[in-house]
Amino acid sequence: MYDRGKIITGIILFVIVLLIPFLYNSFTGRAAYVPELTTGTSEKECVGPKAFMRTDHMKLLDVWKETAVRQGVRTYRAHNGKTYTISLSGTCIECHAQKEQFCDRCHDYAGITPKCWNCHVYEKVVRK
Repeated sequence: MYDRGKIITGIILFVIVLLIPFLYNSFTGRAAYVPELTTGTSEKECVGPKAFMRTDHMKLLDVWKETAVRQGVRTYRAHNGKTYTISLSGTCIECHAQKEQFCDRCHDYAGITPKCWNCHVYEKVVRK
């Protein structure tokens, strides 16, 4: 009971330290920042809805890889009924040809390094 002042001070300091990242983001405006992406095409829709592609495109690419490589199926029927060829270079890069303006901006913002380019060489993909 004699350390009540120290305990309250400790709790207040803990809460302040806990809130520093949130306060920093709100005062600097970094929390509201979203990278501006350039698709480089006139197409209005992708193989999936925009919200799905923003969050789950890697899952779709993993399914495509399994389907094309292991099952030999090379077509994909999208949510809108259109059929696409399962191909990173033939389907994805056809619309998203500016890697630095599209892929890299979003991946840098999210702080991730995708494994796509471990096997696929972007410069060779675009030149085809």
